[in-house]
Amino acid sequence: MYIAEIRIENFRLFGVGHQAFVLSLKPGLTALIGENDAGKTAVIDALRLVLGTRDQDVLRLDPVDFHQATPDAAPADQIIVQLTFRGLTTADRGAFAEFLTYEATTGVADTMLVITWVAKRNTKEGSSRRVLPPEWRTGARGDGPPLDLGARSLLTATYLRPLRDAERAMSAGRGSRLSQILQHTKEIRDTGNPFNKLVNPPADPKTLSVLGLGDYASHLFSESEGIKLARQRLNEEYLAPLSFANDLLLARIGVASAQEDSLRLRQLLEKLELALTASVDTESSYCRGLGSNNLLFMACELLLLAAESDGFPLLLIEEPEAHLHPQRQLRLMSFLQEQAMKERADGQRIQIIVTTHSPNLASDLHLDNLALISGGRAFPLYKSKTKLSPSDYRFLERFLDVTKANLFFARAVMIVEGDAENILLPVIAKLLRRDFHEYGVSVINVGGVGLSRYARIFMREDPDADGIINIPVACMTDMDVMPDMAPLIVGKLKVGEEGPLPLPPKRKWRIKSNFSGIGLDTRRAERRAKASEQNVETFVSDEWTLEYDLAFHGLGKCVYRAASLALADDKLNDGSTTRTTVLNNADTEYAKVEADAATNQEWLGSYVYALFESGGASKAIAAQYLAELLEKEIGNGTLDANQLRALLPPYVVAAIAHVTAPFEQPDEVTSGATSVSISAPVIVCDPAG
Repeated sequence: MYIAEIRIENFRLFGVGHQAFVLSLKPGLTALIGENDAGKTAVIDALRLVLGTRDQDVLRLDPVDFHQATPDAAPADQIIVQLTFRGLTTADRGAFAEFLTYEATTGVADTMLVITWVAKRNTKEGSSRRVLPPEWRTGARGDGPPLDLGARSLLTATYLRPLRDAERAMSAGRGSRLSQILQHTKEIRDTGNPFNKLVNPPADPKTLSVLGLGDYASHLFSESEGIKLARQRLNEEYLAPLSFANDLLLARIGVASAQEDSLRLRQLLEKLELALTASVDTESSYCRGLGSNNLLFMACELLLLAAESDGFPLLLIEEPEAHLHPQRQLRLMSFLQEQAMKERADGQRIQIIVTTHSPNLASDLHLDNLALISGGRAFPLYKSKTKLSPSDYRFLERFLDVTKANLFFARAVMIVEGDAENILLPVIAKLLRRDFHEYGVSVINVGGVGLSRYARIFMREDPDADGIINIPVACMTDMDVMPDMAPLIVGKLKVGEEGPLPLPPKRKWRIKSNFSGIGLDTRRAERRAKASEQNVETFVSDEWTLEYDLAFHGLGKCVYRAASLALADDKLNDGSTTRTTVLNNADTEYAKVEADAATNQEWLGSYVYALFESGGASKAIAAQYLAELLEKEIGNGTLDANQLRALLPPYVVAAIAHVTAPFEQPDEVTSGATSVSISAPVIVCDPAG
């Protein structure tokens, strides 16, 4: 049995109707991902309210939990949480027989359990009770018999809070969580109370006086076969998969000191503490930090869930990454995925629902296991819910690494194809007063492949039914078509080879004359169509590549200087030349280029781009220098934000606006006494460098 659907109405940020929260789930592990305040914790708390938790920690409903559509609106009168359980086993159907719903799907009868939890505000004036006792209703329409306490007890979940005190939970004491877990494990149940067996104390009174009767009882208890088996299973099946090869996590279960003896099993179990140890044969605790103790706590809870033969095995974990460094996080998530695949003796599989803000965890999970929570709505990423093809899923499983997985936690996403864009765009956006940090934009560098694959993560297969993910995504890609004179200038051809050129596909590069009529427009439309739908938009370069377009539209001198610095980077680093020397030489050379090009921007852009194509300048290093040059231009007042925008390729400006906010569109931008026409390229760059 597993929760197949969660529907929440009027709870915190979740509204009613099309604003209600609906999440369909698959068996196994589901990770709820998304930015802060998206509603992830509200989902977990709704499950806690309906199901209760094994630690008997009661979550109480507060009047502020009732949804308010607007700050001035009255709170909703009632909260409704509906859970639909599918995949019922024979034992499940027997336990919940009178509460089941039978549904015919595709001609086959399907048995499910539907629980509708309803909590109402008390609107009676003068009453001290602000929330009426909730109701647990059953049936597809909530018109079945109320779910009684005995049935509800079979559905309680295991809940691990985000800021958990694992060390305290695993320590000895009255009502300790460890004692609650151990008394239900198979190993302890099968061996029973070790003191029910006849134990002969040592005959030598001197021995008793040294050890003491209490210590002797504790020794026998620690040596109990049940305790040993539980410890062995915890170490081998749960802690070993969470360990590193050269740093094993090992647990000892031993009697805490200064505890009162008792003959009752629960009281005896309450004397136990669980701690990490240096080796299997060592009884003393080994000092570990919060992260390692958190792993021990989770392993112990999973030991109980896997061992139980009745009840609904549901584990809720908020922020499993708490106190764990990235490598531990990856080990933990792989372990949780494995545990969710295992079957218990009763045929059930553990269902695990986690919330996380960790790109490390998100990158290690299958997309099928992720549900993006955005703006109070759920967008599961499994097959049939997204525009991703089977090939896309295979590709992303391999290449969605940590640096790219931060797209799941962004308010907007900029997907680029190279290091230069990755370096330069955040700087340009900041200079245009559209700081990506302020707007919550993540820049994802896909390295020239798979741009549309990443974009389709945010495109829904059925937007009418599922809604549209309210996260703007901009994809930036090159047109990759040269002006006709460029092949000779950038070194694609040698002098004398500029005669009739072989047509595609015999060569990879294209020139404008290869396209007739609307051919160029068609090529741009085809590139754009690969990922332009819903809130995803692809921006194709206006001319050729980013560096060429920057030079073409007015930043030729700056790009030339940056490329020259990139070519001299090694000499600059070892001190064999100076920045001033490089810049002076670059300015002299650029003046010649500018004179040769006259007013032909295609010639100018091609000469500048030749420093990269045939000259060997690194685009990434040049981007770093160009960012510094532009920052200085803005800083010393040579250029202002509006003038810079006028000199940038339009597709760059449009992409930045898509993920931040629209720009004003004046016909003319004025700064002091200098007037700059947006349509006319202006060559700028401070000679001082």
